[in-house]
Amino acid sequence: MPMVERCTDLTGEEGFPGYVRLVSGFMFPQEDGDRSWIKEKLVLMDPSSHSYVYRMEASNVGLDGSVNTLKLVDYGDDSTLVEWAFEINPVEGASEDSLIDYLGFLYRSCINRIDGAIPASTQG
Repeated sequence: MPMVERCTDLTGEEGFPGYVRLVSGFMFPQEDGDRSWIKEKLVLMDPSSHSYVYRMEASNVGLDGSVNTLKLVDYGDDSTLVEWAFEINPVEGASEDSLIDYLGFLYRSCINRIDGAIPASTQG
């Protein structure tokens, strides 16, 4: 994510279920101006279906226990569809629509960054 400043390995091996990392930065603005942080655990990684599932184990943004699934699907014509699904129990008082809009913004930012990196990686 473009707003992530630091990603720290905590346990396990990256790319394998059980891997835990701590992500911090300004993904979710805090009232006190402090950085947000999320401890994520990889639940499933399936290279054959180009998908993975991770759970937010703890955070200071109220998304504890949320489960996210990302899958890349061949969309034809040299295009890829990114399927993103999540199960979430937002904190009391949070607007579901606002949360969905903000998470959508975060993932669109990620997809735009990946899209911009593809031409650079194919030039040699």
